[in-house]
Amino acid sequence: MSAVFSHRFPRRGARSSGAFTLIELLVVIAIIAILAGMLLPALSKAKAKATGITCMNNLKQLSLGFIMYTEDWNDILLACQDGLPFNRQNWIQGNLAWDAGSANIAYLSNSPLWEYVGQSREIFKCPADRAQVTVNGQRVPRIRSNSMSQVFGYGEWLDKANNRNQTRWQTYAKGSGIVSPTQTFVFVDEHPDSINDAAFANACTGAEAQATAQIIDFPANYHNGACGFSFADGHSAIKKWVGGKLRNAPLYYGKGTLALNVPAGDSWVDVLWMKENTTVPR
Repeated sequence: MSAVFSHRFPRRGARSSGAFTLIELLVVIAIIAILAGMLLPALSKAKAKATGITCMNNLKQLSLGFIMYTEDWNDILLACQDGLPFNRQNWIQGNLAWDAGSANIAYLSNSPLWEYVGQSREIFKCPADRAQVTVNGQRVPRIRSNSMSQVFGYGEWLDKANNRNQTRWQTYAKGSGIVSPTQTFVFVDEHPDSINDAAFANACTGAEAQATAQIIDFPANYHNGACGFSFADGHSAIKKWVGGKLRNAPLYYGKGTLALNVPAGDSWVDVLWMKENTTVPR
């Protein structure tokens, strides 16, 4: 007995069961668009978090180099300014602006930290920093985005006014003199429209109240409204800004002006945190 096989073909004009209608296809596209809209912000935050981890590691390497230098130089600390006692070396020369000189890598290779950080150019710059300048008709990145705390210099802004002779707040010239290394930041990722010389200035005086807290230099906010710091004991951290004045400070990249030395407003709690992690009273 032979088996009989049959196959039914759809009638001309009839819809195949395996095909999509136009409406079904549009529904699928709409669902994909909704899912993409839900996922993209999460992916963007994940990317910002990843660059934040890289930034934090860069700052940690700078602080470890800072510590090793001190151990090799009889406890003398690197400085963030020129002309300090004990013939202290400025950790880096060159003033960052929006000109070709801000891309001069010789400032990195001439840094006293250069040999202590494995001659790595990358660790001097946050990967989220998009600041560029024009050199010979080409757009190239600026060389760094990190600055050193002013407590390793004259500390002229610690008392909320530009005074190199201030005596209210401690500054440090020797590693053994740092009162609380775990709460003394060395390097910070500075806002690209705030950074200029090798030092980061912040006011400790007045930080305890919104009415008196002052922002001198602006820290960065690339990492979902957060910023990288590294400390005198070698650890690093990402600080999430609470107030909108720091968290939402606009990134002009030289195409606008970020006002410095301004009232802290709702970011006074952030200024207080920086004060508590900068130095101690004399």
